[in-house]
Amino acid sequence: MGEAIKVTEPLIRQREPSSVSGPLLLSPGQRGLSLLELLLGSAIVIGHNVFRVIPNEVPILFVLGMVSFRLRDGGWAAMGLRWPVAWRRTVLIALAAAAARILLSALAIDPLTARVWPPAIAPSGMNEITGHAWVALRWLGLVWTFAAFGEEIGYRGYLVNRAADVGSRSKAAYWTGVLIVSVLFGYGHYYKGPAGIVDSGMAGLVLGAAYILSGRNLWVCILAHGFIDTFGVVAVYFGWAS
Repeated sequence: MGEAIKVTEPLIRQREPSSVSGPLLLSPGQRGLSLLELLLGSAIVIGHNVFRVIPNEVPILFVLGMVSFRLRDGGWAAMGLRWPVAWRRTVLIALAAAAARILLSALAIDPLTARVWPPAIAPSGMNEITGHAWVALRWLGLVWTFAAFGEEIGYRGYLVNRAADVGSRSKAAYWTGVLIVSVLFGYGHYYKGPAGIVDSGMAGLVLGAAYILSGRNLWVCILAHGFIDTFGVVAVYFGWAS
């Protein structure tokens, strides 16, 4: 589907793409508005995580993204929040992305960052999971709602697409958006310290790549994020985590 699709205000996709290809004809006004949304989202991420001057960014980005796509794009399917054509394929891609993120962290990122920085700081209260089933279940509830669903809509669904809008949603614009938002995602975990920022940035790259390569299927990212964090909770519960 490489042909350009003529659009008017509001921007509404005529059909759901199976892959990222071919730029859309976005007006300068549309591109400018998307740039403003990207800058606002970036300021919200840095404002909360680095300077602690605003509330948590995840609920804010979630609401902004849902409202923005509803008003500007005709619905949330435009960000990839639509019923997948094949759930089995969606789950398999998500599992592959989760495995890639976990292995890259264990085999590459952690050994490299350990040479210059202390280990990443775990989220507050996570040490209480070990051997406590009820605590672990509460964390899993948080993982699948706030983290997997909330963060993926805010970061991959909303910010990646608005970054891509600036380049008329070309293939290069989407990959550039993934890079930009991965940096933001790293700083979204500023509390983890330098090693954690790098590790989370790498996670953002993996999730962003899965988003693009799956044809912007946001469920791939939501499931992959959930699988990754579930593995972390299980590892802490059984005492596998160092």
